[in-house]
Amino acid sequence: MKLMGLDYGSATVGTAVSDDLFLTAQAVEVIRRKHANKLRQTYQRIEQLIAQRNVDALVVGYPKHLDNSIGERAKLSEEFADALRRRTGLPVILWDERLTTVMAHRFLDAADTGWKKKREVVDQVAAAIILQSYMDYLREHEEARKELEEEIRERKGTDNSFCN
Repeated sequence: MKLMGLDYGSATVGTAVSDDLFLTAQAVEVIRRKHANKLRQTYQRIEQLIAQRNVDALVVGYPKHLDNSIGERAKLSEEFADALRRRTGLPVILWDERLTTVMAHRFLDAADTGWKKKREVVDQVAAAIILQSYMDYLREHEEARKELEEEIRERKGTDNSFCN
């Protein structure tokens, strides 16, 4: 099974994909846009990455508040996920991303990444953290993994198993 993680922000979307062995999330790129509500080219680039990397499902970061409530950013992520579901026909999972950008900054600080480089890559690192968290969850929750595999099979119209 090949997954793509997306960290959706007001001006960028960080992207990451699972490796072929479904062990680690690999940062891919940051898709940038000039206007928050101008997403046509962003969707097109995501669709290109899906095709290039044979992605089976998408994991979109879901920025809940620390008290677990849903704010404006989370609602925008829900709309983004719904649009991706319609456009791609793939399963789209909203995954709790609380503090992933903070974690990405800490990771990059620990790697002694300069501020300019950090600004360029922090969103794709956050996407990798979101995706890795979801992949870890699937490894620990067999039933959830099987449900996702089944949804992917139904959408592809095959009986093949995608996960180890």
